[in-house]
Amino acid sequence: MLALYLKNISQLLFNDLEKNQLFLREIGLQALEKAIYAVKPKNLMEKSIYFRNNKLFIENDEYDLQKFKKIYIIGGGKATAEMVFTLEKILISSKDIDYEGIINIPENSEKQEFFKKSKIFINPASHPIPNESGVKGTKSMMEIVKKSTENDLIFCLISGGGSALLTLPKQGIKLEDLQKVNSLLLSSGASIHEINIIRKHLSDFKGGNLVKKLYNSSRATLISLIISDVVGDNLDSIASGPTVPDKSTFKDALEILKKYELLGEIPNSVKKYLEVGVTDKTLENPKPNDDCFTNVHNYLIGSVISAVEEIKPFLNEKGFVDNYFSNEIIGEATEFGKSIYSIIRQYIEEWLDRNKSENLALIGTGELTVTIRGNGVGGRNQEMLLGFLNYVKDKKINYNFLIIGANLDGIEGNSEAMGALVDNYVLEQIISTNIDLEKFLENNNSNGFFKQLGVELITGPTGCNVNDLVLILLLR
Repeated sequence: MLALYLKNISQLLFNDLEKNQLFLREIGLQALEKAIYAVKPKNLMEKSIYFRNNKLFIENDEYDLQKFKKIYIIGGGKATAEMVFTLEKILISSKDIDYEGIINIPENSEKQEFFKKSKIFINPASHPIPNESGVKGTKSMMEIVKKSTENDLIFCLISGGGSALLTLPKQGIKLEDLQKVNSLLLSSGASIHEINIIRKHLSDFKGGNLVKKLYNSSRATLISLIISDVVGDNLDSIASGPTVPDKSTFKDALEILKKYELLGEIPNSVKKYLEVGVTDKTLENPKPNDDCFTNVHNYLIGSVISAVEEIKPFLNEKGFVDNYFSNEIIGEATEFGKSIYSIIRQYIEEWLDRNKSENLALIGTGELTVTIRGNGVGGRNQEMLLGFLNYVKDKKINYNFLIIGANLDGIEGNSEAMGALVDNYVLEQIISTNIDLEKFLENNNSNGFFKQLGVELITGPTGCNVNDLVLILLLR
């Protein structure tokens, strides 16, 4: 098969594989390639917006760009570089449109040729732990907000990763304090929704505070184009919601820290600010129906659903009946890995009861969490699949299967892999070599295991940023 994104395809497809195993890997990897293509930011942008006669069309709305004196572009996230590139292609088609701006992107993003040509300053910053460069870039965005006028238009491009990249600590909180809080939360097992509630209440940019600042300065028109990487596509969780109302509270933030027993470990400046925020309602983030959102237009232009819709027809064409079994895969990665066995058994029983002869494709999306216990290398999808293998290694499996777990961003955890694949061949290798899976799990070293077996999935950063994809193929 021709691979657009996978760099180690020859390692995954080799002649020693049994015929059915090779077939499943080819289908699964082709589906993965199609999924990545479907959620490339450029493709999502081009499907959602277009420009004609100096008017910009987004969904059912149109904007006459000629009526604005100046256009600014700000934002941040893993997908934002490609989003800017696509938006600039639209804007430069009219010589009369004047624009400028700055975005924050991950430091490890592949440097594209358009970076040199862009009128937008592309600012590299760190992720998932924020750094000074991210703070500097976010401050520059706030300077743009300050100098804007009511006759201007501001595009805010948002994607996952923005919570770390768009960092602007509250007064009295140092960057190193935020760094410690982020590190503690990321290793605690807290969900991304819970983590972002805390981030929003420690930021002068997130949690609707960007819009609040804009309202208190120029009241310029703001259009936010958003690509979701969170389960449920809640806009207030994506990049911690800089342009949308925040329904959470300071009390919620404190309760989360108590839940994960972190209240005694966080810096005193953070604890003090959150406690003051509980009693001082003027510190709370803007809520729904706040006047500051009057001239703000938020558009969700893409999510993992685009990937699911792309691979379904392909799988049908290849003889698989598809079932989107969950769009809310959450929880501890290892535990969900164990549950995959039951999910497969359930569908196989239904399959046999209905006397179906087709092959079966189960599709799931979401984002799992990993509680860090060791110092190994891995990521949530790899840990999930390792948990599955450890659970089924002593069970009798009399059907051909393939499971792919992938972070479509291209990188997960502290590994260089996007995920991994497991199948009957991998299971046979475990049984024949008597590999100690528990040892890998205890050290959170899932990547070490999958690298050893040659079934990690390597693409490098894809520029995408949506929920993770779990694909299960079962051969009748």
